Amino acid sequence: MNLTLRPARDGDTSALGRICYEAFTTIANEHNFPPDFPDAETAAGMISALISNPGVHGVVAELEGRIAGSNFLDERNPISGIGPISVDPEAQNHGIGRRLMLAVMERSEQRGVAGVRLVQAGYHCRSLSLYTKLGFDPREHLSCMQGPAINETISGYAVRAAAENDLEACNRLCIRVHGHHRGGELRDAVRRGAATVVERAGRITGYATQIAFFAHAVAETNDDLKALICAARSFDGPGFLVPSRNGDLMRWCLAKGLRMTQPMTLMTIGLYNEPAGVYLPSVLY
Repeated sequence: MNLTLRPARDGDTSALGRICYEAFTTIANEHNFPPDFPDAETAAGMISALISNPGVHGVVAELEGRIAGSNFLDERNPISGIGPISVDPEAQNHGIGRRLMLAVMERSEQRGVAGVRLVQAGYHCRSLSLYTKLGFDPREHLSCMQGPAINETISGYAVRAAAENDLEACNRLCIRVHGHHRGGELRDAVRRGAATVVERAGRITGYATQIAFFAHAVAETNDDLKALICAARSFDGPGFLVPSRNGDLMRWCLAKGLRMTQPMTLMTIGLYNEPAGVYLPSVLY
């Protein structure tokens, strides 16, 4: 069959939003997990934000001239993040997902990016198998946590909105923990008023672009992370991601009334450093 790839554009939003919603909902329902998006309109809003961001590259697959799927590559940082990738359930088993993955991987290689990462649904064996075949290594088991906002403060930990002049300190902290910064994402989050920092003893000891599915956080200690989580007004999307091996943070989340909604897996190609601090990944990495 005639399969072609092209860049994503504004007029694709509605069709890609429907496909993204239906694809993620179908696989979630098959495994008795809650869907990542409540409706097609929400998925379309997310797709629209990705297409309009100059730091994100979108690829659309067309099968026999009809839109059949898409994939996105976040290029705002030294490490690129892949996703979300989705294929129309009616167009499955034509190798579309593989072609979409290869397209963004080849683009990253051409750009000389040090590493590429993604997060996949832990219950989706087909995607885990595909990404492993393409060269990705599983690095971290993640637990998606959701529930009511905690609305507490922790004595000695002051959380405030992040400002442009916090970027350097936050980037240094991310480099110390991960070996690279995520300054592109952080700058965007600061400009839209979503990012926060936590200060202890008069210095920044953690930051979050938001406590949400498409956001990440980095901190020196679990208490710094807990302060950031406590200050969040809500956990947008399916929830926020916690590395499952961080037992202290997992137990604390559960004790605060949060629940685990799904398992996920962080996978990488290229540069990867074992984290030298605590963190919350985004659904990209």
